[in-house]
Amino acid sequence: MRIAVTGAGGQLGKALQRVLSDAHEIIPLNHADLDLERSDCVQALVATDAQCVIHPAAYTHVDGCARDPDRAYRVNALGTRYVALACQALDAPLVYVSTNEVFDGTATSPYLEYDRPAPINPYGFSKWAGEQVVRELLRRFYIVRVAWLFGGERNFVRTVLRLAHERNEIAMVADEIGSPTYAPDAAAAIARLIETPYYGTYHLVNEGSCSRYEFAAATLRLAERTDVTLRPISLAEYQRASRVPPYTPLRNVAAADLGIRLRPWEEALTEYVGGLKNGG
Repeated sequence: MRIAVTGAGGQLGKALQRVLSDAHEIIPLNHADLDLERSDCVQALVATDAQCVIHPAAYTHVDGCARDPDRAYRVNALGTRYVALACQALDAPLVYVSTNEVFDGTATSPYLEYDRPAPINPYGFSKWAGEQVVRELLRRFYIVRVAWLFGGERNFVRTVLRLAHERNEIAMVADEIGSPTYAPDAAAAIARLIETPYYGTYHLVNEGSCSRYEFAAATLRLAERTDVTLRPISLAEYQRASRVPPYTPLRNVAAADLGIRLRPWEEALTEYVGGLKNGG
């Protein structure tokens, strides 16, 4: 297939290109190619003549979205509307990459694909609005929720390792729980999903869940940074512009039923940190 990938320079965009390029013709689209805040991006996307569109591009800076919710809505909701309209014109299926933050974090067990979203911050709301746009405009779509992505040049794992070089003690939130997701694993799962006609909503996250504190502790242990003290703090102590849903692990049921499963997050983190230690 001719597959257009938005946000081609991001963590997931790069991983998608690597995993799909052997079997498909990839059309990578960055911000310069596709400005989601402009309606003419519809024509730009239609001009690619893509047979499938994968749409991970988004305004993902959660605190930035809280400070400028209008921009979050323009990029993540209306921008997704433009992408969906282009898919209408192309008669092409869309993979819309969404987030765990569409949920409010009040659950006591991992969220299922059809649990009711109730976002509590502008980022989550804008991504949930994008989901509604896709469902409203298209018949053929995959809504793929991911969470706590790592695997590229800018992510939580690299931040922890940078802080370990800068200070002897790191404070990390112990009561925010989620599902770390390795971008190459999510990309491989999406590559398998688009080969099926089973459209709908999916949770493609690595198996298991942990707190930010546990995620950081595992990162430091794998990096052999025993010289750094990790101090647990609460969400209430961590001052930031955006509200954070405290508990948003996602459970993969729908994709697993198709045989599409992601390995435990600890295994994926071991591979990623090992690559960083070896200069990757």
